[in-house]
Amino acid sequence: MTTSPERRRSDRAARAAGPGHPARRDRHGRGLRGRLVPATVPLARTKAEIFDDLVLDTVESLERRYAKELAGVEFAVEDVPPDLNVYDSDVLEDGEVPLARLLPGRPGRQELPPRIVLYRRPLEFRAMDREDLADLVHDVIIEQVANLLGVDPDELS
Repeated sequence: MTTSPERRRSDRAARAAGPGHPARRDRHGRGLRGRLVPATVPLARTKAEIFDDLVLDTVESLERRYAKELAGVEFAVEDVPPDLNVYDSDVLEDGEVPLARLLPGRPGRQELPPRIVLYRRPLEFRAMDREDLADLVHDVIIEQVANLLGVDPDELS
C-alpha cells in the first residue's frame, strides 16, 4: 500500500498537533530535553543561588542579634557594580573594584530604607573556594552593617 506525499505530511501534522502528543519536537523526534540533574541534587544550584544563601545566612544571624537596629534595612545582591568613574565613600572597594555599597535611607517624601548591596562577581573572583567566599561575604556584610550603625565592625562579629 502506497500513500501520497501529501497524505504522509497531513498525517504527520495531525499526530504532532493531536491530543496526547507534544506540540513541538526536534528533527529527530525526541522532543524537548528536561533537566540533567534533579532539583534536589546540589549540582542543580547555580552560583548565584549559592551566593544568595551565603548572604542570607549572614543576614539572618545578624538579624537575630540586632533585630531592632536592622528592622528596616534591605539587603540586595547584584552581579556586577554599576559603571561609574568615581565611587563615593559609601562603597567598600578592593583596589578600585567595588565589593559592596551602602545606600543610606532617605527620610522624607519618598522614604527609602537603608540598603546594602553586595556585588557577587567581584566577591566570587576574590575567593579561593566556597568557605573562603562565605568568610568574605560575612566580613563585607559585617563591615557595611557597622558603617550603617556607626559602630566598630569588631563589635558585630
